[in-house]
Amino acid sequence: MNKTLFTLLLTFFITSLSFSQFSQQDRDSINRLSHEDHQLMMRKLGIDELRPGPSGNPEAPNAANSDESKASPYSSLPDPLIFKDGSKVDSPQDWERRRAEIKEDFDREVYGRVPENVPDVHWEVTSTTDTVIGGYPAIQKNLAGRVDNSAYPEIDVEIEISLTTPATTSEPVPVIMELGWNWPSHIPRPAPEGTPWQEQLLEKGWGYAVLIPTSFQADNGAGLREGIIGLVNKGQPRKTDDWGALRAWAWGASRALDYFETDPAVDENRVGIEGLSRYGKAAIVTFAYDPRFAIGFIGSSGAGGTKILRREYGEQVENLASSAEYHWFAPNFIKYAGPLTPNDLPVDAHQLIAMAAPRPVFISSGDPEVEGKWIDAKGMFLGGVHAAPVYELLKRDGMGTTDYPLEHKALMDGQIAFREHRGGHTVVPNWPYFIEFASKYLSTKED
Repeated sequence: MNKTLFTLLLTFFITSLSFSQFSQQDRDSINRLSHEDHQLMMRKLGIDELRPGPSGNPEAPNAANSDESKASPYSSLPDPLIFKDGSKVDSPQDWERRRAEIKEDFDREVYGRVPENVPDVHWEVTSTTDTVIGGYPAIQKNLAGRVDNSAYPEIDVEIEISLTTPATTSEPVPVIMELGWNWPSHIPRPAPEGTPWQEQLLEKGWGYAVLIPTSFQADNGAGLREGIIGLVNKGQPRKTDDWGALRAWAWGASRALDYFETDPAVDENRVGIEGLSRYGKAAIVTFAYDPRFAIGFIGSSGAGGTKILRREYGEQVENLASSAEYHWFAPNFIKYAGPLTPNDLPVDAHQLIAMAAPRPVFISSGDPEVEGKWIDAKGMFLGGVHAAPVYELLKRDGMGTTDYPLEHKALMDGQIAFREHRGGHTVVPNWPYFIEFASKYLSTKED
C-alpha cells in the first residue's frame, strides 16, 4: 500500500473510532446528550456564548491558520521557573514547590481534579496464553481491573488491558504501555509497513501492554455520567473543576501500573507510557502526573497535549472547548473560549512537560505535508523547548536547540527528544527511534 494512502487511512480510522461502533441513532443520541451537558457546564460558568473554533479543512473559509508568520501573536509564556509571587526558582527544592503551583493550575483550570474518594481497583488475570509473536516466544495476559462500585451499584466500571512479556526470561523486564483503541471487528485494521512495534519490543527483550481507555471512560460528553467519572459522581453532573476524560484515562494507566508493581514479569521501575492523538494527550498527562512512569512516548498530541496553546496555528482552544471535545477537560477550561482567551491561561503545554522533569520524554510528530498542519508539529516542538530550563535546573540536558529540525532529523541527545517523521498521523515510523532513545534509560547490562 502507498505510504501516503496508508497514513491517510490510518488517520481516518483513528479519528472515527470513537463513533464507529455506534449506529447512527446512537451517534445522534450521544451528540445530543453531549451538547446538553456542554450547555449545562456553560450555564454553571455563566457563559452565554463561545468563540467558534477554526476548521481543520484547509479549503474551508474558516480554515485554521497554517502561516507560521501569524502563529505567535502572544508576547510571553508563563515561566515555569517563576513562583506566583514573582520570586525565582533556584534549586530542585524550589522546583518541587513551583511544580505544586503548576499542578494546582492544571487541576483547576485545564484537566480537572481527581476526587479523593475514587474507589479501589481489584485486578484479575482473566486469561494467560503462551504464544509466538513475530518468531518471539511470549506470554500474554488479559487483565480486568474491576472498580469497587459498592457506593453506587448502578454503574459498573472495568479497566481492560493486556500484558505481553518475553517467555525466554524469568527476570522482570521493561514494559511500554500503549493507550490503545478497541478496534471494532467490522473495520479492517490496516497493517503498518515494517516490523510491528510489538515485535520490535520483544526483539529488544522488553514487554508491552495495551490499555483500552474507553473501557472505563467513554470518549464523549454523553458518557460523563457513566464510567469512572460517573461512578464517583453517582451519576450526577460534574463540578466546574472536576476531572475530564484525559485525567480519567491517566488515572486508569496509573491503576494498571499498580498492578504491574505486583507482577514478577514486569520491572515496575522501567515502565513507559505511549499514546497517539487524543491518547497522546492522555499519555503526556499520565506522564506528567505520575512520577512512577520512567519514560514517555508522546505521539501527535497537539492542542491539549504538548503543543503551545497560545499559538494560533492548527487546532485551537476554541475547538477543545466545543461540545465535541470539552469532555477531555475540566469544565473550567471552557471559559478560555469565551469570555477569556488562551492568553489568560495560568499555564501552557511547556509546563505540563516540565512537570515530568527530569524523566526522559520523546515527542513525536508526522510530516505536516502528510499528517496535516492541524496538529502543529512546531507547536509541540516548542513545548519541549520551553520545558528545557526545568530539566537544566535539575542537571539534565533539554532539547539542545531552539531551532526547528529540518529533514526529519531526530533530536535525541538530551532528556527531551523530538522527531518529525515522514509519515502521517501515526507513531509507527518513530518506534525504532524511540526504542533507541529509551535504551539509554531502560536498558541494563543484562538486556
